[in-house]
Amino acid sequence: MRGSPKGNCPVILTYHDIGLNHKSCFNTLFNFEDMTEITQHFAVVHVDAPGQQEGAPPFPTGYQYPTMDELAEMMPSVLTQLKVNSVIGIGVGAGAYILTRFALNQPSLVEGLVLINVDPCAEGWMDWAASKLTGWTSNLVDIVMAHHFSTEELTDNQELIQTYRLHIAQDINQDNLALFCGSYNARQDLGIERPMFFVVECNSRLNPTKTTLLKMADCGGLPQVVQPGKLAEAFKYFVQGMGYSDKTVLLLVRSLHSSASVWTYVSCVNVNYLKKIWIINHQSSVNIGHRHIVP
Repeated sequence: MRGSPKGNCPVILTYHDIGLNHKSCFNTLFNFEDMTEITQHFAVVHVDAPGQQEGAPPFPTGYQYPTMDELAEMMPSVLTQLKVNSVIGIGVGAGAYILTRFALNQPSLVEGLVLINVDPCAEGWMDWAASKLTGWTSNLVDIVMAHHFSTEELTDNQELIQTYRLHIAQDINQDNLALFCGSYNARQDLGIERPMFFVVECNSRLNPTKTTLLKMADCGGLPQVVQPGKLAEAFKYFVQGMGYSDKTVLLLVRSLHSSASVWTYVSCVNVNYLKKIWIINHQSSVNIGHRHIVP
């Protein structure tokens, strides 16, 4: 935990994706100047999934890794131990799923969510990841890399790719990573109503008086790493505008398609405390906005 809870302000709570931990997933964002300005007013709690921290020992043979639902169920006890009353969650991938499940289970503890590349569906991603790669192997590192990056990124951004490939292969215990990946791949459907619309149709259903759009170019699969400044700036406006009596969400959705001609699908979640949505398009540009869902 960084800092201490300040008055009635919520604490910023982060949860990382598979193959990462809180350092590799969020350090670039939270060390950015605009984000440090925000964290002067909020305490921050970073959560690492079991066994995913650097230098973690392997679990004993036969260890039953927690399911995604069980990981979400651990969150209230963590907050109780830290004497945290409410949070604004920032989750990426698997971490976004866990925080969403946590918010559905304990809505009174969650004042806002930032969900980056969240997939609320039960079907696994491994077959999809395999279909993205040419010269496919069953190497766990390759699978995780395909989860994080598009085919173009894997080819074009060699410095970033090499950094994260080495981190995933050398800093994360591979047996523990396999258990976390297995838990994520076996996740259950979140069971929320989420009618799917193309971006244009979704925009037509949103109240324009509650909408602010930000164009973010070249965000890639890890926007908090590649474009921390723009994400921090948008998050600052989000926090300023959310109002602590409101229940708020940012939903950042990455297209799973490599073709630029394919529209990004947006999940308009029909839950009463979700009032703001951010839309990420993985095709080199991002529309980010505060959006009120029209019933």
